[in-house]
Amino acid sequence: NGTHPSKPTMMLGASGGIGQPLSLLLKNSPLVGELSLFDIAHTPGVAADLSHIETRAHVTGYMGPDQLNAALKGCDVVVIPAGVPRKPGMTRDDLFNTNATIVATLADAVARNCPEAMICIIANPVNSTIPITSEVMKKYGVYNPNRVFGVTTLDIVRANAFVAELKGLDPARVNVPVIGGHAGKTIIPLISQATPKVEFPADQLSALTARIQDAGTEVVKAKAGAGSATLSMAYAGARFTFSVLDAMNGKEGVVECAYVRSEETECKYFSTPLLLGKHGIEKNLGLGKLSAFEENLVADAIGELKGSIKKGEDFVANMK
Repeated sequence: NGTHPSKPTMMLGASGGIGQPLSLLLKNSPLVGELSLFDIAHTPGVAADLSHIETRAHVTGYMGPDQLNAALKGCDVVVIPAGVPRKPGMTRDDLFNTNATIVATLADAVARNCPEAMICIIANPVNSTIPITSEVMKKYGVYNPNRVFGVTTLDIVRANAFVAELKGLDPARVNVPVIGGHAGKTIIPLISQATPKVEFPADQLSALTARIQDAGTEVVKAKAGAGSATLSMAYAGARFTFSVLDAMNGKEGVVECAYVRSEETECKYFSTPLLLGKHGIEKNLGLGKLSAFEENLVADAIGELKGSIKKGEDFVANMK
């Protein structure tokens, strides 16, 4: 509503394949009054370009490591799409070495400059980059599990689109919770909890679940070496960021799934529907009632998730 004194929403990795369209969507929103953009290259151009758009968000660009601290000062939401994308044949985990270092460096800067910000991590592999971010924040004694989110929203967006397509529904009215993690079989769509209620025969349900789990790879293959999902990811990242901002502004009943510190399963981090509030997670809404098929998907995911979490924690423990 434009009455809130605006603290900057910060994007780290603003010049990249996700960062540019995501910056555009944030600039286009009345929820954003201050938009700060950081990247290691091209940020002044992206910021200049966006600044000509006739919406109220004021845009500032920062470039290079020496401007990172200044970029983050006073930010209350930090969105991190930074990192390298997948190429055909790569899993999200193949990005680990490069992106783990990038995320750890950025998390370190956030811990020093805006430790109370809501941190929304898009950089893959999310299953490991959230534990990395959390461990870095802990080193500075500023970790707040209610403010660190792995953005899995694209899985929900895809599930909604695919279910709507199969059932001839308006995708804007479909809501499919997706729990677990954000890679392959750790992505667990809860079709049994979809609204409106939908039913599929077993073979179709199995194929739909596999398509949701492999949708990222579908895009990587279609782009044939030119990257991974950027436009749909920007849309999903914006949707999640707007939900966080709405909740911070006092809107009631804002629910999004995200990958967070969790007590809901034996995994230390797990994505479930969350009620968001002024201070981040207000309430973890848990897994809800699962079908037998979904129970099996959860059981199948736990081992891989635990491994990805440990990999992230070990990376920070062994950092110089």
